[in-house]
Amino acid sequence: TPRRLAAGQLGRVLGLAVAPDGSRAAVASHDGRVLLVERETGEVREVDRSEDGDVTGLVFSPDSAWLAWSHPGPSPLRQLKLANTADLSVTEATPLRFRDYAPAFTLDGKHLAFLSARSFDPVYDDHVFDLAFVGGSRPHLITLAATTPSPFGPQRHGRPFDAPDKDETPDSEGAPTTRIDLDGLADRIVPFPVEAARYSGLRAAKDGLLWLRHPVIGVLGASRATPDDPDPKTDLERYDLVQQRIEHLASDADHFAVTGDGKRILMWTDGKLKVVPSDRRASNDDESDTNITVDLSRVRQTVDPAAEWRQMYDEAGRLMRDHFWRPDLGGVDWDAVLDRYRPVLGRVATHDDLVDVLWEVQGELGTSHAYVTPRGGYGGGERQGLLGADISRHEDGSWRIDRILPSETSDPDAQAPLAAPGVAVRAGDAIVAVSGRPVDPVAGPGPLLVGTAGKPVELTISPSGGGDPRHAVVVPISDEEPLRYHAWVADRRAYVHETSGGRLGYLHVPDMVGSGWAQLHRDLRIEVAKEGLVVDLRENRGGHTSQLVVEKLARRIVGWDLPRGMRATSYPEDAPRGPVVAVANEFSGSDGDIVNAAIKALGIGPVVGTRTWGGVVGIDSRFRLVDGTLVTQPKYAFWLEGYEWGVENHGVDPDVEVVQTPQDHAAGRDAQLDEAIRIALAALAENPAKTAPPLPGAE
Repeated sequence: TPRRLAAGQLGRVLGLAVAPDGSRAAVASHDGRVLLVERETGEVREVDRSEDGDVTGLVFSPDSAWLAWSHPGPSPLRQLKLANTADLSVTEATPLRFRDYAPAFTLDGKHLAFLSARSFDPVYDDHVFDLAFVGGSRPHLITLAATTPSPFGPQRHGRPFDAPDKDETPDSEGAPTTRIDLDGLADRIVPFPVEAARYSGLRAAKDGLLWLRHPVIGVLGASRATPDDPDPKTDLERYDLVQQRIEHLASDADHFAVTGDGKRILMWTDGKLKVVPSDRRASNDDESDTNITVDLSRVRQTVDPAAEWRQMYDEAGRLMRDHFWRPDLGGVDWDAVLDRYRPVLGRVATHDDLVDVLWEVQGELGTSHAYVTPRGGYGGGERQGLLGADISRHEDGSWRIDRILPSETSDPDAQAPLAAPGVAVRAGDAIVAVSGRPVDPVAGPGPLLVGTAGKPVELTISPSGGGDPRHAVVVPISDEEPLRYHAWVADRRAYVHETSGGRLGYLHVPDMVGSGWAQLHRDLRIEVAKEGLVVDLRENRGGHTSQLVVEKLARRIVGWDLPRGMRATSYPEDAPRGPVVAVANEFSGSDGDIVNAAIKALGIGPVVGTRTWGGVVGIDSRFRLVDGTLVTQPKYAFWLEGYEWGVENHGVDPDVEVVQTPQDHAAGRDAQLDEAIRIALAALAENPAKTAPPLPGAE
């Protein structure tokens, strides 16, 4: 008969492990506690507590006498800890120097294996002078008893690992005793003889250890051979401790678990759930007894939507209660808020209604980043095909191309269909048919391009200069935003260059994630070498890289490198040579708020424009409700010099306020950019840009 244990004592359970003998369970709670819950009595004992985030990787020794886990320190550091389950004494198994994670006891109880990011082998950046540690992890192992030799070192009897007989199982011989000599544990750490890479999910299995090895890939997908190519796969690997070799078990293994006897793996791969052996590569034959596919089509669910929505509502409320950045929820009576909206659930008829209610409830806290996103996001279905051009109806009833957006060759997502080789379409040409169907003089070509994104389409083109119509095959795109964005940046840059007489550079940073970091560097070297620099942070959608951007902008030239026969370069490289002026508006938000506050606090330069968005309490987007709906909790508060806690719900005030009016937009004026240019040129007149000195004797 099922029993409920420790009700109300555990908090939100983030990790759970059951001892092999079934006597107790270990729990990692949302508030950093490590707990042991006794099966028979229900007693809850606190083992340890973290003040730096979540405890992960709970695992018991085979004899259930020891508990190991990965304990967080100041991010990103983590260390392994061991607890005696009898007296709850806690020992640091590894020092807090690196990122140690995913511990696992070998099935014989003699070793504690784990993954650790402690390989420091930097790789030079291809675009800028920088170094990065792109593959710094490697499996490691601790010999728990001082007299146990390393399985990778010289052996007295020439046998590195005591493998049990073929037919022996833990059930037939009992659980092996785990003996740990606590003194000198950290001195008995040895790396596996495998190359450093990106690893996760280390697990113990029969005669070895398993882990996932992840490829190093870019966050934007721009390194793929073509935009439609899949990313490289994650490999499941096994290290055989008996044969001392690494084996490749599977590709495209997203997740896996090992059976209690260590002989089989339950693996999610290529969209299928499979059961395969743990000690060898499974047969490619789906009918083989070594390659069993679990038929998930037989799973049946009966859902009462109204009951599910009530549970989701309560769950969202608990998540916010437990994770909101202020324990007092900013003085809001949260239980009263939930009670006030709860009767509305009786009138909810669709999932969209529930999403609306959750938005309203979370909005009562008056804090940014409290989002509700249905599973799969919004929208869907076949996308409208777009040609990457401005097309309009002319007086003669024809639909003509007014402008073809230029492709950006460094961005695979910004390729204009009409600018592709061989298309040879020009501004002024008319589109008279799509796939042989005439273009309606009122509706235009749009309806004929529905559902054509990513598919070849034949256009019939009437040249503007006259002559016979010609046919061109193009592949419409589903999103013109990248094309139009790059064209907008190019127009702004050309305007700054022209208006300043070539003295000022221009950079736009659209966000503070990978795409913004890439955009910053596309033209950094050229633009920062100008006498002054305008940094446009308008419409910056935020993220987490503002401190990296600020490091670039805050560089100060203190020297010059003058190679013979070559132009001088600044020291440090990519440092502004003169004044820096930032431009912000009400759509500069989140990390886009923070970067403007940092520019002001560090004295990098003035901020021109309007007050920023005002939302800096961050999220981690880790929790989904039972049907996959994402709900976020503003958790990570942010204090900023000069503003303290005041950026949230206010924003960053500009040094020079310039409002972009509707009249400015209609007239094609950019008043904010004009003011930034004026301020930068005035600063140059007062303090000229730094230039390299002449070589001795060259004057």
